[in-house]
Amino acid sequence: MKKYLYLLFFPLISGCYDDHGPGGDIVFDGTGYRPIYVSEEKSKEVLTKPAEPLADPGKIYLLEPYIFVNEKGRGIHIIDNTDPKSPKNISFISIPGNYDMAAKGTWLYADNYKDLLTFDISDPTQVQLVKRTPNIIPSVGDYPPHVNVYFECADPAKGVVVGWEKVSMPDKPKCRR
Repeated sequence: MKKYLYLLFFPLISGCYDDHGPGGDIVFDGTGYRPIYVSEEKSKEVLTKPAEPLADPGKIYLLEPYIFVNEKGRGIHIIDNTDPKSPKNISFISIPGNYDMAAKGTWLYADNYKDLLTFDISDPTQVQLVKRTPNIIPSVGDYPPHVNVYFECADPAKGVVVGWEKVSMPDKPKCRR
């Protein structure tokens, strides 16, 4: 039995050492990804704004008669659904780097890059940020959302990485994924 388990897992173990395909390296084609930064202060700026149209909606939470709809990467829409035939988009909570939310009762939880935000939504027309728990969410922004690519290594001294752009690069960057 032990011999069969070894034969089953050997290909998995031996394949872990070379995750870049034949030759063990990614071909550098003169392009790579460069991080886009914003200041630490700007990345934590949470504002309630007038309603905005939904563009890339995500999760939904219902606290009758209100609906909270995540706008991927940007924040949360608040919709008054008192009349389901004619819902009214009443406001938008701008939360940079917000991709997820959850709620329980009158508490709304949302990510803001690495931070977890807690909002009191007992009065959805007057949403209040009551707590910020810093650095609780693992960062995925330090790497481009692509694999088998070269990229400039993220530098925390330059700010928070909020995106990536593909650019021409004269030299092969040190970082790869």
